[in-house]
Amino acid sequence: MLKPLYDNVVLEKEEVENKTSSGIILNAADKDQPSIAKVVAVGDGKLTDGKKVPLQVKVNDRVVYKEYSATKIEYESKEYLIISEENILAVVE
Repeated sequence: MLKPLYDNVVLEKEEVENKTSSGIILNAADKDQPSIAKVVAVGDGKLTDGKKVPLQVKVNDRVVYKEYSATKIEYESKEYLIISEENILAVVE
């Protein structure tokens, strides 16, 4: 598994199926996909004034992130996103 460093977080993007209210499946290009993903790994935190500050997100959280701030990688035939915690906007509850 990937182990992110410092304040980085590994995300697994959720596949969203776009359907109309009548059940017609839309092509992904027809509508922007939301930037929601599941946290699969977190780093140890960042150093601030010599102190380690833990991350606010944890494994299995669903989060909203800035769309173009993540680095896409493929590892063991799965696609992941690596992103700094500061580019995560919210936790979905």
